[in-house]
This record gives sequence, structure tokens and C-alpha cells, in this order.
Amino acid sequence: MIENEAYLIRPSISNAIELAIVLVAGIILIWLVPYLSAITTILFFVPFSLLLLGGSWYLFKYESLLVDGLTPVVALFILFVLLVYQKFAREQAQKKQVRGAFAQYLSPALVEQLADDPDRLVLGGETKNMTFLFCDIRGFTPISESFKGDPQGLTKLINKFLTPMTDIIMANHGTIDKYMGDCIMAFWNAPLSDDEHPRHACESALMMQEDLVRVNEQLKVEAEEEGRPFIPIRIGIGLNTGECVVGNMGSQQRFDYSVLGDAVNLGARLEGQSKSYGVTNIIGEITAEAVPDYAILELDLIAVKGKDEAVRIFTMMGGPEEAQKPEYQALRKETEAMLATYKGMQFEESWAHLQKCIELRPDMDVLWDLYTERLEEYRKNPPPPDWDGVFRATSK
Repeated sequence: MIENEAYLIRPSISNAIELAIVLVAGIILIWLVPYLSAITTILFFVPFSLLLLGGSWYLFKYESLLVDGLTPVVALFILFVLLVYQKFAREQAQKKQVRGAFAQYLSPALVEQLADDPDRLVLGGETKNMTFLFCDIRGFTPISESFKGDPQGLTKLINKFLTPMTDIIMANHGTIDKYMGDCIMAFWNAPLSDDEHPRHACESALMMQEDLVRVNEQLKVEAEEEGRPFIPIRIGIGLNTGECVVGNMGSQQRFDYSVLGDAVNLGARLEGQSKSYGVTNIIGEITAEAVPDYAILELDLIAVKGKDEAVRIFTMMGGPEEAQKPEYQALRKETEAMLATYKGMQFEESWAHLQKCIELRPDMDVLWDLYTERLEEYRKNPPPPDWDGVFRATSK
């Protein structure tokens, strides 16, 4: 170079250029990495690094200018590694937090879905259309009295009931809200969206009723082995669909992921009415409309305690297979005719349809006795012309 009188020159602004490159490119990396995956960011980083190194080499070889391209590349690479690691650590911490928060509410598979995509989770409260399930043991007092002096035995009994019921709910995409003694509260369509939440809730209810037979058989064997009286577990289930607020609720010291709203309260009230109508489950009108292929029977037009607005209530007698049976179709036809004439104050015609219902399903005696008592009263003492046909419940 000296022989050819060609000298290597380092411009006075070289340091400023190199520093500017690091600052500008570093700011771009800090902005991009949190929003893009590591692979996507590399697609920007590698060509940019090659451009810097290539430009430095070109200036050195052909222009005899010394502008350092390696130092900015190394500095940016270190920054890139730190940013990617920070993002990875933050994501892992977020996944751990999600798993810890929802492991007790959701099935492991749903927890992993939520952990892999936390953006699907909206914390702090949102309004959603959801389906709610309440399941309670009927006649729990006699069962608890059979375990006098053995509280551990009663706890084990409740756990043997709650565990399979919980497994069924979770397997059908449900979220366990809470346990209230011998009662389970669950909901669908949060925190993960579920477009078929009414159907999944109905499937859960029917499966819970079916599995309860197996649970009682197991408990009977255990009672005989322990020499204590066996009292079978009977349950009531309430299902309702409607708008509610879902999110983290509680105090600053402690909170739970839960739901709040009028539709939730109605679901609890429907469970309470199941005993009065002699059925295992009662579902709301919106829930019933979402599963038209199920074997569903209308029960009444009722204003539950604490509400003035009347709602139509139904019971599920089975799934799609049950709905195809001639016995169910005949019962549904007569029940609908009985209710239509009852609401139309045609009480003699309603009485005739009621007798046919009794012949078709004599085991539903609680429901038929309820309408027998009403019709006997109204046949003797008809209600006023403005009677709305609503039964107003006085108990929960």
C-alpha cells in the first residue's frame, strides 16, 4: 500500500457511524423481539449483519476506508441473545402462572392450551354468553348423620362423589368454579372459548347422572363391608345459559376466577327446583333451544324465588338416541298438549292429557301429582281471566 502510495483511511466520523448503527438497530431489535418469534427476528438480523460486514469489507478493499462492521454486529448479536432469552423467560413465567391459576379449574389438556396461547385468556372481567351447571346432593343430612363420629369417612364419601363428577365436567371442556360442600358449580365458554357450550354442559349433566349409578354401586359395597347403612346418593342438576361477567373476582388479598350475573343465579335456582318437580335435572329455555335433538320435556312456566320474570323450564330425559324412541315422542306430544291446554285455561282437556301422561310414565309421579293438584283446584275454582299461567315459587 505504501509502495503504491495508497493509504488506509479511517474517517473521523467512523465512531459516530458505528455508534449510530448500534443504537438504531438495537432500538429496532428491542421493538421487534417481543412481538415476533426468534426465527422471524433472525430473518431480519442475519441479512442486516451480512450487509454491515459486506459494506465494511467493500469500503476496506475498494475505497481504502476503515469502518468497523464487526463490532456493531457482535454488539447487536449479544443484545439479540439477551432479548430472546428475556422473552423466553417471560413466556415460561407466564405459562407457569397460567398453569398455577387454572390447574384446579380445567382439565390438564385445556390448561396446556391456555398456557401455550395466553392471549386467549382475558383477565380482569369480560362479558360473555356462557352455560352454568349446579349439581347438589339431595337429602345430604341423612347421609352425614350415618357418619356420626367419623368425619373422615364423610369426607372420603364426598370426595368419591366429587372426583368422577369433576372428571366428567372437565372432559367436556367445562371449568370448575367452586365446590360448596356437596355442591359443584361449573361453567362453559371461559376462560377458553367454546362455541358449543350448551351442548357440552348438557352432555356433562347426562353423563353425571349415568355415572352416579356406578358410584352408588361402589358406595353400597363399601357400606356393607364397613357395617353401616347405605344411603344412595341422589343429585339435582340445574343448567342455564345467558350473559354474565367472568374474570378474577374477590379482594386485593385473595381472588378467584369466577362468574357473576343474573343467568348464574337462575342456574342455581333451577337446581333447587329439580326436587319439587321430581326430576334429576332442570334446564333453562336458552339451553334447551341449543340442543333441539335431545330428549327434552317442558315442565312449567315459573318465576323462581327472587325473580318476577317468568321462565320456561325443561328437563332432559336423554340425548339424541333417546329422542328418537317412540315412547319419548308420545310422552312429549301429550305433555305439550297438557301444558298448552293448561295455560289456555282449558282445564278439562288438560286433565285428559295428564291422564295419558301418567299412563306413559307412571314413574314421574312427583310431576304428575303437582299438575293433578293444580288442575283439581282450577277445575273447581277457575283462575281470573287475566291469569298468566305462571307458577311463582316460594322456595329456592
